[in-house]
Amino acid sequence: MKARGIRWADLGLCRPKNIKTTAIATVSILGLAVGSIVVFQIISEQLLPEIAPDTSNESAVHKFGDLKGNWTLFFAIIPLIWLESFLEEVLDRGFLMNWIERMLSSNVVATVLAVVLQAMIFGFRHSHDLSERSITVGLIGLAMGIGYVAFGRNLWPLIIAHCTLNTMSMIDRV
Repeated sequence: MKARGIRWADLGLCRPKNIKTTAIATVSILGLAVGSIVVFQIISEQLLPEIAPDTSNESAVHKFGDLKGNWTLFFAIIPLIWLESFLEEVLDRGFLMNWIERMLSSNVVATVLAVVLQAMIFGFRHSHDLSERSITVGLIGLAMGIGYVAFGRNLWPLIIAHCTLNTMSMIDRV
């Protein structure tokens, strides 16, 4: 970053200008992410052929241990989940989107392609196949990418939204 003259603030890790705006952005991003998943679920049940089933619960047990009723384990791993959420936002929205845009000449088309490509990469990285999970996570990535651009390229609303989504997902497993 230093060699290229890029600061953390250039990626979106800057102090939010206004807490109220950050809260509104976070809630908007959460709403867009959850709304897109609900729409996908409705469409996929009605129109799409059977895609690979979501195996994220089995994967979570393998990755985190059996959380069913184990609040001690939940509270032990949730800080790591939040750290992972933070790092994913810095990587996917902060670095990847900006890199794709610069590579494609930093215009509106490049921004749209950057949002779509990072969402596809984000979805694939979470399940390594074309499954319901990769599509829903890709939709979350799309919502996060749109939020990143729409709310002034500040990562904090995305980080908070991502931590919230991951926390809700983990609570669902307890």
